[in-house]
Amino acid sequence: MNNPIETFYNWYRGAIRNPQYRWLVILGTALYLVSPVDLLPDFIPLIGVIDDSIVATLLLTELSSLAIGYLRDRRGVDIADSDIKTEDGTVIDVEAS
Repeated sequence: MNNPIETFYNWYRGAIRNPQYRWLVILGTALYLVSPVDLLPDFIPLIGVIDDSIVATLLLTELSSLAIGYLRDRRGVDIADSDIKTEDGTVIDVEAS
């Protein structure tokens, strides 16, 4: 059986990347963050903030990943391109070992 945290992460990531459900997941996450009903109650010092911080971090990570992907697609940047061009147009081939 999978780890429940990993299962939730994979579901969340798949749901937020699906254009049909993206805004519903974002809205649901925002409502969870401001809602007084939590998995771990907020009135418990330090422990009550853990679930909110994990969900907020997950949301920001996925939104930034989507934004970076959108900007790369819009600019037409090839991620696999390992050549770097200098200002004068010469190409520097970079090989990582």
